[in-house]
Amino acid sequence: MPNVDELRRIFDAAPFIRDLGLQLVDYGQGRCETRLALAERHLQQDGVVHAGVQATIADHTAGSAAATLIGIDQMVLTIEFKINLLRGANGHGLRCKAAVLKPGSRLSVVESEVYCEKPGATELVSKALVSLAIVPKRNARS
Repeated sequence: MPNVDELRRIFDAAPFIRDLGLQLVDYGQGRCETRLALAERHLQQDGVVHAGVQATIADHTAGSAAATLIGIDQMVLTIEFKINLLRGANGHGLRCKAAVLKPGSRLSVVESEVYCEKPGATELVSKALVSLAIVPKRNARS
């Protein structure tokens, strides 16, 4: 059974993610899907989605997928990720699908795919590989 409380916390308690506008769409054991309605603030100077936006979505969705497999006294922290930006993203929304490739008690490896939605088409625009440490839950603000 996915750790739904931790998944909700990851979205509700992250000010940057709320400000970005990332929304949880679907989840299950070892997987997560998110969506972002694109706005001008998500673009870079040439009118395509900023690489930082794609990286954030890929990373956060990966962490959420990994969090579906952890205990109630644990949390995940990204320790490394690599993203390949495959093409410019220009559309009305981004959708990210993440799946745990290797679950573990101390480390999980997750793959994220970011798709750009536009009228009549959906294109894969980036792909990330994310390594996450599984650590005891603590108060991150102390």
